Amino acid sequence: MISRIHLLSAVFLLAACTSSSKGKIIFIPDPAQNNQQEQSGLSDSWQIIESQSGSGEDRLPIWVRSYFDGGVGRVEALEAYRGKYLFIGRNRGDNFNALQQWANNFSVMQDLPRLIVQRVEQRLVTAATLYPDDEYGEYYARMIKKLSDEEYPGAVKESVFWTKQRGIQTKAETEEDADPDTPPESIVVERYEFLILFSIDRTAFQTQINNIMADMKTTAAPTRDQTAAINKIRLNFFEGF
Repeated sequence: MISRIHLLSAVFLLAACTSSSKGKIIFIPDPAQNNQQEQSGLSDSWQIIESQSGSGEDRLPIWVRSYFDGGVGRVEALEAYRGKYLFIGRNRGDNFNALQQWANNFSVMQDLPRLIVQRVEQRLVTAATLYPDDEYGEYYARMIKKLSDEEYPGAVKESVFWTKQRGIQTKAETEEDADPDTPPESIVVERYEFLILFSIDRTAFQTQINNIMADMKTTAAPTRDQTAAINKIRLNFFEGF
């Protein structure tokens, strides 16, 4: 069964506590959702045994190696991609042909907007102290919807690369069969992972996002606190993006 990429970072670790002054629920994002790099690397429990370049991992392209080591931010720091934002789609599974078809069909027009939404949503969420809908009001949902429907001229599908990985996983057991005195059985498993690299000019992308944020209209007027939060995120949106 092919694993699906979760393109919207909608699942968060929430810590609820009550503010003594306003009685609002405070929201703490999962650190793994805070930092895109946390979601991107290759776990130590997996070893690359083969790739598009041959056996082992010695000849991985620099962007793939950098992505596994430190996520999208590490790739954007490479000289080859100076002046660009990068977005990387990924998928894993044991059916190579199905994954290859997925990669071949993954397009700038249809699929890149979802990668952009994921990264923008992470930025909005990590800047919020309340639930995003409370922090930004209707502005939040409309922003996500607009980005999903937007076209991104100049975006390029730079490269596709696959690796074959081997790891050790714990064999699932039913409650009836589980023996509390016996350690769970570990099994060796293999999977393929496909990565797709997209790039877009940094200045053009910033201009497009800033224009979208500035032109966003909502049905319900934001509260004073929501207006302050919206203005703040508009001013420093690309810090840490």
